[in-house]
This record gives sequence, C-alpha cells and structure tokens, in this order.
Amino acid sequence: MPSPRRFLVASTSLPVALGWGWNLSVYLGLLLLLLLLMGLLLWMLLKQLRNSVGSSLQPGRSLRDPRHVVVSFPQDSYRGSVKDFVNFNAKQDAELLHKAMKGIGTDEDTILMLLTSRSNNQRQEIKAAYKKAHGKDLVSALKSELGGLFETLVVALMTPPISYDASQLHKALKGAGTDDDVLIEILASKTCAQIKDIVKVYKKECGGKLEKDITGDTSGHFQKLLVILLQGSRDEGVDEDTIEKDAKELFAAGEGKVGTDVEKFINILGNRSHEHLRLVFEAYKKLSGNDIEDSIEGETTGNLENLMLAVVKCAKSVPAYFAESLNGSMRRAGTDDQTLMRIMVSRSETDMLDIRACFKKMYGASLYNTIQDDTAGDYGKALLYLCGGND
Repeated sequence: MPSPRRFLVASTSLPVALGWGWNLSVYLGLLLLLLLLMGLLLWMLLKQLRNSVGSSLQPGRSLRDPRHVVVSFPQDSYRGSVKDFVNFNAKQDAELLHKAMKGIGTDEDTILMLLTSRSNNQRQEIKAAYKKAHGKDLVSALKSELGGLFETLVVALMTPPISYDASQLHKALKGAGTDDDVLIEILASKTCAQIKDIVKVYKKECGGKLEKDITGDTSGHFQKLLVILLQGSRDEGVDEDTIEKDAKELFAAGEGKVGTDVEKFINILGNRSHEHLRLVFEAYKKLSGNDIEDSIEGETTGNLENLMLAVVKCAKSVPAYFAESLNGSMRRAGTDDQTLMRIMVSRSETDMLDIRACFKKMYGASLYNTIQDDTAGDYGKALLYLCGGND
C-alpha cells in the first residue's frame, strides 16, 4: 500500500503526465472560481427579474393597456356585489334606522351596514315603511343626521337607479358650467333601454327635456354624438355584410386621408350595436395594424375624443371601462370622490364583481385595497361594503 505522501505526489503529478502543464489544485481552484462566478451571475439575474415583476405589480400601475385586457365572466349569473337581503323585513329595518337616529348622536355604523346590505328595491320599501310608521321622509331624516361625503353617498343609495342617473345628468348640465365627464360616462355606458328610461324620468323629475338641455350646453360634433346616443336606438345584433365595409370606412375617414371625416366616425360609433362594433374593431386592426383607439387619439381632441374613446371602450367591455375610470378617480393627487361614489353606487347591483376582476387584471391590486387606501371614515367603510370583498 503506497504511503499517503506518494499518493499525493502521484495524484498532483497526473496532469503533468497527461500533458496538462498544471497540477490538479490549480484546476480545482479555477473550477471553483468559475462556479462562483456563475452563481453570482444567476443571483443577479434572479434579483433583476424579481425587481421588475415587483415594480409592475405596484398598485395603480397598469399591467396592460386596458384596451387589450380580456377577462372571462361567468354567464347567466348575477354579477352585482349587493343583492336582495334574505329574510328582509322593511318595517323592522325602518325601526332600526329610527333607533340609530333617535336621541343624542347617531349610530352611523348601523346606518351604513344596513343600507349597503339591502338592494335598492328593498331600500325603497324601507323608505315607505318609515314614512308610514313615523310620518316623515326617511331621506330627509338621514340628511339631518349625517354630513359630508357620507351623507351624499347615503342619499345616492336611497335614490332609485334611473332617478339617480337623471339627477346626475341634471346636476352636470345645470351647475356652474357643464360636467362633460358625467355626460360621457352615463350616455356611453348605458343600454338603449336604460337611456330611454332616463329620458322619461329626467322630464318627470327634473322639469325639462334632456335633449334640449344637452344641446343648450354643448356644441359641434361632441353635441351630435351625444344626441345620437340619447336616442337609444342602436342597431340590434351583427350585420355580417357590413363589418368589413365599416372598418374600411373608419380607416378611410381617419388614418387613410389628410384630415378627418368625423361624421363617419360619429355615424358608425353612435348607431351600431356593441356586438357589431367589436367585430368592426377587429377588422380595423387587421386592416390598419392599429387599434381603433389609436386612430381616434390621432384624429380628434378634447371632449369629442373622450366621448368616442368611452363609446369604444364600453363596446369592448363596460366593466373594463369602469375599472379604468375607478383607477383614474383614485390614483392621482386627491381623490375624485364624485366619480368614485357614482360608479360604486350605480354598478353595485349590475357588474361590480366583473369590475373588480378587471381592476385586478389591469392594475395588479384589488379594488378593495385601493379604495381603503384612498378613503376614510364612514364614507370609506360604506364604499368597501359596496365593493363586496377583497380579491
């Protein structure tokens, strides 16, 4: 058996015998150094990847262009966050609200928890039961006890949906100046049947004709598209024979010429069904290589551009449109509480669950957490109840 010394000499001399020129310890050292460098490089790559993913998931930063977001929604199921309360008793709820307002101080928690967990139809029954039992209007009683944004939100919750939309339009038209954003949001997002109902209620409750008030406060192509939307007479279904024709006409009216044929955009966007428009937009993309939004942004400006974009976004996905609007109302210097409140109230019994899914997909944060970060007090708590949960 060779001695340890002879074995060591033999082993370290092996590379020389093989013609390597260095002893084994040098090769081992180089191998270890190479492995160390590879490990360091891998660590740096993983760190960079982790940082890039982490930054893209920061709340308020869009993960994707909203126009490309695709979210699948369950079919034939209720998508609101507020439902009819089980075992509902209007008389009992009216008494709970009366006790919450009776005496010194007000139990705001009872008010907000009760009203946000009842559907609007149930709130109307509570209002009738309260008047029958106490001989006064529940909304007036609530207004006398509450204040600020919480009062405004509670009044909105107590207003029937169509009446609420009509009142928001009236406020946008009759205030100091015209709030174009409210006109755009409501008229671009409502169905034809809803718009016709709003027109009727506006005349009954606001004492005037909505079309007359809109034409008196707006002008030009913006006014024309608003009036077309106000008719609530979009085509029904899809006309396969005109999809390519409409796409080509939109291209020829914008990107395909010097100047813009705005009338053609208005006619197609204002009169075709949403189902038809979605197919037209796909054909337009194949034809021009651009999204229809790119053409609108390049060919129009101001309130007309905003209205056209809203029509396109709502044709593609109403929940995605409202998710984008909600993000815009909060992720800036100061919160646009009027927009935030209006959307949360008006969509709570329509598609709030879908809006939440779109919000998470588009911005990498839950709508619930975003509202929580941007609001406070009873007003904030009520909005969180309307949101319906944290994704």
